[in-house]
Amino acid sequence: MGGALSLTLAALAYPSVLGFSTVSSSQTRVIARTPTGPLTEADRDFVVKVRAAGLWEYPVGKMALQKGTTGAVRTAGQHLVSGHAALDATCRRIAARLHVTLPNRPSPQQQGFVATLDADSGKQFDSDMANILRTTHGQIFGTVAKIRATTRNTLVRQLADQANDTVLDHISVMEKTGLVDFDQVLFQETTPPRLPADQLTPPPPTAGEPQVTLTP
Repeated sequence: MGGALSLTLAALAYPSVLGFSTVSSSQTRVIARTPTGPLTEADRDFVVKVRAAGLWEYPVGKMALQKGTTGAVRTAGQHLVSGHAALDATCRRIAARLHVTLPNRPSPQQQGFVATLDADSGKQFDSDMANILRTTHGQIFGTVAKIRATTRNTLVRQLADQANDTVLDHISVMEKTGLVDFDQVLFQETTPPRLPADQLTPPPPTAGEPQVTLTP
């Protein structure tokens, strides 16, 4: 591919400010011309967000397999593990072709979710997992739809297709636990807390750091 891509690694490294709900007037700015179509800042940020989502939801899924007290919670955990392993494989493949820098750790906010669930046990774990995951998937669902409707890059479109199916599946299995507090979840979805951008941004990998792989 080499010279066929009119891009630089610096241009595609995600910025220091990449909030989960960041809305920037520059999101539609084309940052690379690639064989699979123009790549915008929103496209690049979406690839990073998909990767970051897997980096915290995958370990939570493994927790659910070990700590879940009901079959429905353990089933939800299995869906998180298998869904994000598959989605991450696509994400890494696409990022390599588009020269998008991927994080190896989730954002501080997402790390906080993991810490909360790691400290939980019994029914408290079941309830917190179902509600945290239902909230975050509900929030990202609209982002996936917007990228799918607006991107002009075929690789990003493929990732959005897969992400849409995965997110919908995870929403469904969380609801099937019977533990989702819909009043609380819908409130949190529509009025998310305003956190500093650095809490919503996954840290970039350090030089020479091997890429984390989520295995099925």
